[in-house]
Amino acid sequence: MRGRYGLPGLLRGLRRIEPTGGVGDESSPADPELLLRVLCHEFRAPVSSLTSLTRALADEQRELTGVDRRAITRLARDQAAHLQALLRDATAGAGALTLPAATDPVVPLGDVLREAVALVPVERRRARATRRARQCPVPARRTRRVLTNLVENALRHGPRDGRVGLYAALRGPNLNLLVTDEGRVDGALLEALCRPQPGAGMHGLGLWIVRRLVAADGGSVHVHRLRPRGVALEVRLPPLAHPN
Repeated sequence: MRGRYGLPGLLRGLRRIEPTGGVGDESSPADPELLLRVLCHEFRAPVSSLTSLTRALADEQRELTGVDRRAITRLARDQAAHLQALLRDATAGAGALTLPAATDPVVPLGDVLREAVALVPVERRRARATRRARQCPVPARRTRRVLTNLVENALRHGPRDGRVGLYAALRGPNLNLLVTDEGRVDGALLEALCRPQPGAGMHGLGLWIVRRLVAADGGSVHVHRLRPRGVALEVRLPPLAHPN
């Protein structure tokens, strides 16, 4: 991931859309059915990634260098660890939704970006992060889930062959994360970003999870229209109060 990127320059080309709503009562007791839906939803990305990575290792028609194999193995290890963490969350009740800070290790953002970027096929991938942003301390598991959900959302709802971008920079003390695709802002997206509780099934659940996790860190989620076309979902996170 290249280090030079001016996020403020990109943001000048966006058209922000407001308002966005809250995410319901954080103190309300967890709904067991909702917890199950969240966990099933969160399993999808790491399981899909592990399937693709193991297929790449088993593909006899593709010559892999030692560097390739090490990179694939590292990503597979990261995804396996993510699955193990999700399984632990399944026994933690509402912790599966918000992940208390005491249980979430702090890592440089660059460690988490690597995994999120790998979800996008190389030919469709656009990724930039400033050096300071890559070094910024973030809660590992919450940030991983936020980025994974936003990237999966872009892949699912953007054009099939469209580009997906992942950008990170610091603006003042805050960390700004931006995930873009070449789709459009529609009513379903705006509803998903305003709904205080998730709808039935899996529709809009990923964005609801993102908003809840970001709110747990005192951050916010915003949607923009890209010019001449496209959608950008922006996450703004304040600095960690007590980085480990």
